[in-house]
Amino acid sequence: MPALAHTSRAIARTWAAHPLPVARAACAATQTQTQTRDISNVSQATGSSSFDSPFKGAGSTTKVPSFAAYRNKGGEQGPRIFQYFMVGTMGAIASLGAKNTVQDVLVSMSASADVLAQAKVEIDLAAIPEGKNVVIKWRGKPVFIRHRTEDEIKEADDTKWESLRDPQPDSDRVQKPEWLIMLGVCTHLGCVPIGEAGDFGGWFCPCHGSHYDISGRIRKGPAPLNLEVPAYDFPEDGKVVIG
Repeated sequence: MPALAHTSRAIARTWAAHPLPVARAACAATQTQTQTRDISNVSQATGSSSFDSPFKGAGSTTKVPSFAAYRNKGGEQGPRIFQYFMVGTMGAIASLGAKNTVQDVLVSMSASADVLAQAKVEIDLAAIPEGKNVVIKWRGKPVFIRHRTEDEIKEADDTKWESLRDPQPDSDRVQKPEWLIMLGVCTHLGCVPIGEAGDFGGWFCPCHGSHYDISGRIRKGPAPLNLEVPAYDFPEDGKVVIG
């Protein structure tokens, strides 16, 4: 059979070159018949001309549920507004929580009630006679309160304060000339000086020999600075509040 087909194609090619129209037509008819015969032979050789799916008819028994009831009918604007609302609400809650946490930390770091009670102390000055010292405790430190006489005030004013180690006029150290209020802590190593002692009639630190005058200014010894003056005021006559 293949040999016959090959012979027919060869004859057709030979006649195709012939100049006669009849020969060309016969050649074309022969080629068409040969191709048809070849296709038929191939189909018979394969033994099958179509494919039958084993799932044929299964699509007609499958039912897909409808989700139309769950679809959003209002577009995207509705969900977007809800998302913005949820994000804003969660941000506000987080901010409130952070504020409370920081506030609790700051409260825990602040001074306790007993410390705040010592922050200020009120003194009755009427109980201190002229020319005498009183030592009180304020914030764990001694405070000297001196009721100065007229001679002591004049001595403090007449001192050439410009030449002192820590130059400071007496007027800068007192609010009322008769009342001298200062911390009783030596500026050298933190000792407590002795009142009405020393070479200048003020205070003397026996630890290292620092001498302070009647205004609490350093005049002799290793101390570098004058005795410190704390914050205080006179809310009324005969009263002083330190702190």
